[in-house]
Amino acid sequence: MSVYSMTGYASAVASVADHVGENTEDSATHGAAHGAARHAAAEGSVGAELRSVNSRFLDLSFKMPDEFRALEPAFRDLITAAFKRGKMELRLQPQRVVDNAWPQPQPEQLHTLAHLENTVQNWLPKAGSLTVNEVLNWCRSAAPAVKLEDAALEAVRRCVAAMKEAREVEGARLVAVLLDKLAQLRELAAQAGPLIPQAVQRQQERFLQRYQEALQAVGGAVTPEAAQERALGEAAAYALRIDVDEELQRLKAHLDEIERLLKKGGEAGKRLDFLIQELHREANTLGSKAAALELTQISVGMKVLIEQMREQVQNIE
Repeated sequence: MSVYSMTGYASAVASVADHVGENTEDSATHGAAHGAARHAAAEGSVGAELRSVNSRFLDLSFKMPDEFRALEPAFRDLITAAFKRGKMELRLQPQRVVDNAWPQPQPEQLHTLAHLENTVQNWLPKAGSLTVNEVLNWCRSAAPAVKLEDAALEAVRRCVAAMKEAREVEGARLVAVLLDKLAQLRELAAQAGPLIPQAVQRQQERFLQRYQEALQAVGGAVTPEAAQERALGEAAAYALRIDVDEELQRLKAHLDEIERLLKKGGEAGKRLDFLIQELHREANTLGSKAAALELTQISVGMKVLIEQMREQVQNIE
């Protein structure tokens, strides 16, 4: 299963012709339907745009003409079936192309015009008769408006499919970036492990040196064995204070879980966001226990990498 980003853009266009051709069932009617499809393509189409940015939940907004408001529940169902998180905006733009070809007047239209003309001339005898051009223009304007509801639904379907593909491609890029950061964090953790025994050894040597200096200053008031025992005891207490083995183990467990989620895919954004917070907590603890400059530098490097991961995880669905 793929990991999906919450950011993306997609657009699609569908025309009335897309549905005229779909209704043909046999070859006898295919030619007539194909001609009707060419005519419908010149009458209208719908363009759809879908934009998405990161959000904690799925937040939908629609910008479209009032003629498509009745389809909003259908649009919402299409989007919610494909996406679970993200702030998404759907824009619809209808386009009706005026057909410049002269219409074919229908008998009922001519009958209506003749009746209206007789009525007007009965009341207004000086009124002129209708010209052929006026009759044809009236027939064209009286033609029913092109219905674009089916085209709008098809445009949104295509737009949703394109958005899902775009978010999948962007998600793959995010996974590659995060896996690279994970590798760098593992390397830093591996460097931190051996530094603790070295720091304890150095501190133990400093304790012994100071107690030896104190023995020389006070003479024989304290035996060398007691001074050495005291120095070793303080060194042991110091080792407990700076021990970060537990933090490094938890850090490794969090890194393993993040890698597992990235490879598993699906809706991992919220879980990843929680794990990033835990990583940051362990890096802070590591820095607070740092007994050497090298450990401090490692802690700072970890925090930088974790913050970079946080920015990427915010975009994962």
